[in-house]
Amino acid sequence: MGAGNQQGRPDPYYLSGYIAGFVDGEGSFHVAVQKNPTAKFKWQLVPEFHISQHVCNKHVLEIIQGALNCGYVKANHKTNERDLTWVFVVRSRKDLIEKVIPFFRQYPLQTSKKDDFETFAEIVLAMNSGIHLTRSGLSDLLKKAYSMNRSGQYRQIPLERILEDLEPSETVRRTV
Repeated sequence: MGAGNQQGRPDPYYLSGYIAGFVDGEGSFHVAVQKNPTAKFKWQLVPEFHISQHVCNKHVLEIIQGALNCGYVKANHKTNERDLTWVFVVRSRKDLIEKVIPFFRQYPLQTSKKDDFETFAEIVLAMNSGIHLTRSGLSDLLKKAYSMNRSGQYRQIPLERILEDLEPSETVRRTV
């Protein structure tokens, strides 16, 4: 990897800078919005940090996984044999809070992706405090999630439709 120390291992600062730069170009901070009939308001937020690479660079994903000490590396598509990409994924809220967010606060991104990271971190930390468990809190976090990644231009479900649908599910109504 180049700038190593005397024992032949990469310098931790060098590796951290490499990872931050790599993520600036190839990484993504994303908050998926998924329909979930068992969730209190029928929708759930799923924060995810991921990086995808062609199989020939899978080793880089494994290096990053090892450096962050969390997440997993897997084939990007199980059903598409022609897709030769692999992905490093971190979905665990605990790992996002304790490892991913502190890492990128210490080694900040330099592109416009920095704004997505800050919004992502805000959402994850708010979820950790339970904000998403109220209708108004979930609504606010949905709006923030839709502001990320070019204002959600690739999202399939319009935000307005989700906001209109924020009613407690039948399951929750019976138990409340």
